[in-house]
Amino acid sequence: MAAAVAAAGGVSIGVSKLQPRHLKHPTSPFLGKKIRFKHKSAFESAYCWRVSIKNPRRVLVSALGTELIDVVHNLFVGVGVGLPCTVMECGDIIYRSTLPKPNGLTLTIPGAILALGTLSYLWATPGVAPGFFDMFILAFVERIFRPTFRKDDFVLGKKLGEGAFGVVYRVALAKNPSEKKEGDLVLKKATEYGAVEIWMNERVRRACANSCADFVYGFLENSSKKGGGEYWLIWKFEGEATLADLMQSKDFPYNVERMILGEGQQLPKGLERENRIIQTIMRQLLFALDSLHSTGIVHRDIKPQNIIFSEGSRTFKIIDLGAAADLRVGINYIPKEFLLDPRYAAPEQYIMSTQTPSAPSAPVATALSPVLWQMNLPDRFDIYSTGLIFLQMAFPAMRTDSGLIQFNRQLKRCDYDLVAWRKSVEPRASADLRKGFELLGLDEGIGWELLTSMVRYKARQRTSAKAALAHPYFDREGLLALSLVQKLRLQFFRATQQDYTEAANWIIQLMAKSGTEQDGGFTEAQLLELKEIVPKKKASPERNALASILKVQRKILKTLNESMDEFSRRSKSLWWSRWIPREE
Repeated sequence: MAAAVAAAGGVSIGVSKLQPRHLKHPTSPFLGKKIRFKHKSAFESAYCWRVSIKNPRRVLVSALGTELIDVVHNLFVGVGVGLPCTVMECGDIIYRSTLPKPNGLTLTIPGAILALGTLSYLWATPGVAPGFFDMFILAFVERIFRPTFRKDDFVLGKKLGEGAFGVVYRVALAKNPSEKKEGDLVLKKATEYGAVEIWMNERVRRACANSCADFVYGFLENSSKKGGGEYWLIWKFEGEATLADLMQSKDFPYNVERMILGEGQQLPKGLERENRIIQTIMRQLLFALDSLHSTGIVHRDIKPQNIIFSEGSRTFKIIDLGAAADLRVGINYIPKEFLLDPRYAAPEQYIMSTQTPSAPSAPVATALSPVLWQMNLPDRFDIYSTGLIFLQMAFPAMRTDSGLIQFNRQLKRCDYDLVAWRKSVEPRASADLRKGFELLGLDEGIGWELLTSMVRYKARQRTSAKAALAHPYFDREGLLALSLVQKLRLQFFRATQQDYTEAANWIIQLMAKSGTEQDGGFTEAQLLELKEIVPKKKASPERNALASILKVQRKILKTLNESMDEFSRRSKSLWWSRWIPREE
């Protein structure tokens, strides 16, 4: 006989011993059976309903309250609808908690750690979440509302420059609208890498517009004469002076001071004043680089000729993104192919390992981009080039091509060790070299310390743009007051890019003390003996068979990678045609 007791604060359900009859067709206890509600005494009618189910089983349930819905719900939840006796043994007592059920998510420590780890990965450089938002939302909206131009809308003016990949003109709009002055635009006719440059400039305009020249529009002009076409790229006119032009002046860096401040300072010339100007240039350049790297773009051609002074904002900006690689989605990245200027290129010449395969589809490349970025640190390629620019600004003798080429040869002979190079040239240094060493030696040599952290042989040993901005060399404000955003960024960099060298040295000293003989460590003779031990190579048929299998596997993977590279090139060529406007 089943018993059910209703008590304050809880509900218990009991199931009596059952005496099942042998049925030809066994069924579920709650399917096809009639439920009969028996109204009992006044006390029972006020506080409980008793529910009994006829053969082959009988269940009695009591519950607080008088609502039939709650009784039926508790009955079905308590014993389980449709479960056979093999799952739920007859006669077992099931206790249900009377605690209120939580309505929200339950926060646990492992869950919080997993959530923080996921968010950190999605926003880690170059940014998975920002990448999807930029590609599928911002880019789409921008293409709807951006202004469109045709080649007939421009009147060519002064020719500003010409390179291997295009010609640059200062142009004006043919209609000459009132909001624009004549000659306020710059036009570049790009014969090669124009599609890449359009993509990069649009990406920069959405992500970090203040880092590069203000891009307006780009399209492909089909030409029947040349058989192909030319890419037209339009920017707002920023200025004509590049950092290379300014560095060629004998008055450098004081000419930059007048351009930044609008007038010259009535201060005596000297190392302190020059150091403050160079510090301002370096800070602006590193801010621009950090913005590019944070969005996944590596320039690969940082040099004074590609750094222009913006007359409107009085800051230096980066131009010429034709050689840049967008490693967030894999645009313009091809393994074993490099685009660089050998005078300013890092020793490794490649921004990523040559074993890295070609980029897959854009969504997959975006999802995997933080892993590849941390494995290769491609942004350090631009840091090496920036360090050479810093060197040129400090040493006047290296501002010429011949001087820079000679320095690169000397540095290569010293295994790209700046300290060794300084020891080799300082005893017989000229006046210009001594002046540069003195300038970098101000404030206990923090300038030289920053330079040596940027110009190193191994990319992983170089500092990043964020860490460089957090260096004590930039503790002074410089010529221009920093904006609120720049101050907040600097404070964030200094908080997150702390130098833990002292802590590491302290741990190393403790480890060294524990390795002495009296503490059970190795003696010097034992260490030499261990060093001379050569591992024995065992050749066996099994080992040879395994080596053969691995060799065949490598050949198969190489063939597949080459096939995928070719497929990626073809798919990318089709992909570009959908993004770039065409002028018939």
